[in-house]
Amino acid sequence: MVPEIDVQLDQAVPDGIRLRIGDGPLAPALRRLARHPVARVVGRRLLLAVPLLLVVSASSFLLLSLTPGDAANQILGPHATAEQYASLRRALGLDLPVQEQYLHWLRHALTGDLGASVITGETVTRAIGERLAPTLSLIVGSLLVSVLVGVGLGLFSAIRGGRAGRLADALALAGYSVPAFWIGAELIVLFAVKLTWFPATGYVPVSHSPVDWLRSLVLPVAALSLYGIAAVARQTREAMLDVLASEHIRMARANGLPARSILFRHALRNASVPVVTVLGVVAVGLLGGTIFVENVFALPGLGVLVVNASLQGDLPVVQGVAVFFTLVVIVVNLAIDLAYTWLNPRVRVA
Repeated sequence: MVPEIDVQLDQAVPDGIRLRIGDGPLAPALRRLARHPVARVVGRRLLLAVPLLLVVSASSFLLLSLTPGDAANQILGPHATAEQYASLRRALGLDLPVQEQYLHWLRHALTGDLGASVITGETVTRAIGERLAPTLSLIVGSLLVSVLVGVGLGLFSAIRGGRAGRLADALALAGYSVPAFWIGAELIVLFAVKLTWFPATGYVPVSHSPVDWLRSLVLPVAALSLYGIAAVARQTREAMLDVLASEHIRMARANGLPARSILFRHALRNASVPVVTVLGVVAVGLLGGTIFVENVFALPGLGVLVVNASLQGDLPVVQGVAVFFTLVVIVVNLAIDLAYTWLNPRVRVA
């Protein structure tokens, strides 16, 4: 027998459970919403988000607790006495077992309180908010460049073939092999030191000067987006070659459809599903890449924040950034699933 539950408007519904919505005036709309594929995708992702957040927060807490030293060492320095060290650890709660520290943090996190930095006293929420703009600017800019340049290169190499195809493969190999921080250092030497076209380090808020904001992001975005460009270009090329060789594309050509219409309205849409998959992987990879790129270019973002907090043993800050990055990954996966639902009618039927 399939179980039945009463639901509210904002509740997600897992598979295998029948809704009993009732006979109110909103009942027909609620029934249609419950059967809508987008609502089911969103509900499934929200259900998976809870255990994922718990696992990530517990893992980061445990790993940081295993590192040598703690915040008390950073605050007091090497010349403090054992009594001073023990007293500060008790005041910070660092003398408690790891599981008790985590449960204490989790109880406050469930109410929206991520704690405060044990080094500066600044709340974690405020610290993340103040450093969010550089990181988001870097990630969004790198993702846009990866999509535009990667799809363009993939289309060009699929249509032209020959040397263009080999060039795309070579770019993909370089993007997979060369680390972003090395690319960033080389870009600084060439375009900031020798040519002085762009600043070597620093970040200018867009509210201060849109032009300087854009100039401060050119080199970091270029360093971070090379992997994404390579991955998207190679996947676009392979997917387009498969679609262009399919039966329905040959039929469209035989029926005299314009080449531009065949390429963009039929072939590119059918090839976009595997490309969207790669974009999800690229977007998640950019989160890790920002940590290195921000430190190379001295951008005051979340990457620099989490590195400094890790070196100082500032556990609340590391926990807060880890939870935020996990939420970003969840949102990216949800966006990928919704894109599948829109691009592929078979997913909507399923």
